[in-house]
Amino acid sequence: MPWASLDFPSLACGILKSAVESAPERTDSVTVLNANLDFFDRLNGRFGVDTEDYDFFSLESYFQGCGDWVFAAALYGRSRWRVAEFRERRATRLSPERLDLCERLQPRAAEWIGEYAAELARTCGEVVGFTTTFQQNTASLALAGELRRLRPDVRIVLGGANCDGAQGAAWHRNFPCLDYVVRGEGEAALPELLERLDNTEELSGIAGLCWRDESGNPVVNPMTATPLDATRIVAPDFDGYPERFDRSAASNRLEPKLVLEGARGCWWGEKHHCTFCGLNGSFMKFRSKTPERFYEELVELAGRHRLLDVYLVDNILDMEYLRTLLPRIADAGYDFRIQCEIKSNMRYEQLRELVRAGVVQVQPGIENLSSRVLDIMKKGVSGCQNVRMLRDARSLGLTVMWNLLYGFPGEGAEDYIPLLDQFPALAHLPPMDGANRIALERFSPYFDFPELGFSERSPDDQYFITYDLPREELADVAYLFETSPAGIGGTPERKLLHAVEEWSTAHSRSWLKYVLAGDEIVILGDRPAFPDTELVLAGSFETELFRVLDQPRSTRYLKRRFGDDPKLTAKLDEWTASGLVFTEGGEYVHVVAEDNNQELFQLR
Repeated sequence: MPWASLDFPSLACGILKSAVESAPERTDSVTVLNANLDFFDRLNGRFGVDTEDYDFFSLESYFQGCGDWVFAAALYGRSRWRVAEFRERRATRLSPERLDLCERLQPRAAEWIGEYAAELARTCGEVVGFTTTFQQNTASLALAGELRRLRPDVRIVLGGANCDGAQGAAWHRNFPCLDYVVRGEGEAALPELLERLDNTEELSGIAGLCWRDESGNPVVNPMTATPLDATRIVAPDFDGYPERFDRSAASNRLEPKLVLEGARGCWWGEKHHCTFCGLNGSFMKFRSKTPERFYEELVELAGRHRLLDVYLVDNILDMEYLRTLLPRIADAGYDFRIQCEIKSNMRYEQLRELVRAGVVQVQPGIENLSSRVLDIMKKGVSGCQNVRMLRDARSLGLTVMWNLLYGFPGEGAEDYIPLLDQFPALAHLPPMDGANRIALERFSPYFDFPELGFSERSPDDQYFITYDLPREELADVAYLFETSPAGIGGTPERKLLHAVEEWSTAHSRSWLKYVLAGDEIVILGDRPAFPDTELVLAGSFETELFRVLDQPRSTRYLKRRFGDDPKLTAKLDEWTASGLVFTEGGEYVHVVAEDNNQELFQLR
């Protein structure tokens, strides 16, 4: 359903289609409806809504809940829903143009739901399933409700990340149009549900399922404590999506991509759950497909659909893939363009292996450049390691996606102000997409353990302006929660946000690189705060120190390596002042990228 991204097929639907159709001794046929494309084509053809407008709802406005609010009128059988309240609460967070767009789309969404449900009622099978993640709740519930009115005989199932834990049970008991809600991984539960429905068998044995007894009362089966083993995670079936995408108006602006998974869970989170992260829901355990199996899935799907752009949804890359899967992909010679999530302390040689296999974009979970704040997060990296990651990515031509997060209990201005003076030295490195105060997310340690700093919480205001439910029910359906701000605020926060904006603005005209010239190292660059950098490092002391600072080094290490010589301190101070070295948390690392002509590829 909307607002799923347009340029990816639904991984959830693809997996469930495979799981149902491959279930032993069953002959079910599954059709996946790309209703997100259908809705976009309607908006584009009749109202001129383009892909940038759609991305605003699917990607940019998640924390404002705009996508769900647009379908709230349809959910409650209205053409408009709480418009004045929405405008009042979002006036300071959205532009007037975006506010107008949200209001304009509400009646259009309600109209589309009615027409789409009528068509679905004529063509659907015995069971209709909806998968919901991020801002797909109200669109799914609205269509399910209208379909129930038109076809009382159809069984309706809801599942997905938004149905984990207490959320799934709350959706089920508050919306009678839902016959069943699957909580947890659906490829085991859905085929079993279909089997038991065919044989009119008891449903109490399906782990995590919400259903209704003979009196219509909701029944909530306990969730399993054991997630699916990797061997049971089936490959997705995306048949029909590329052809449907080609017929969509979105194909004029976007390129379709494959979306795959090599693993579920997070191997770092199993040991040290990042305090703010709720992404893995009930199942943190890391499970990875074998390199052989994942390679076969990747090559088969890419060849079948003639697509080479690949988005891996894994929360973190399996490190074993660096010596197994990635070399095999690289040696096969396919021109893949892969995006994946990694840990930010990966070494240069490991990043180079990613590039060799076709990885062009990474999301390394950098999140901050203060070692103390990173320690509060339990990230397991230092600020200098994160800067090294940005520098090595620049050297290798990797695109980096990252956000700076702040607002952690225990942080202070002293964790940020010393960093801000060094941001101009980093202008040539990939800037963050933005700086954001952390949100309190369900399933995160901050949510599960109020004593960590967020003892007061209530459902985010987006739920109050979207759903007509009591507060206690909103507390169960919500994933995001409001709480008293922690960490920095006031002047330090404003200085941080200004420095982040300055970095982003300066990046397009900034570059800094080094070239080896015999025994010398030539450093060239141009950054707004350090114009026309031209420096030749000669002599064993300078060149060796520069090479040593390729990795984050403590003052103790450097003094042990070079001796407690005043010229060491003088040189570190000189290079820091010249913006060649970043220092934080008692460590130093140089910020000069290898020469690879990256400045020629910048959009200025």
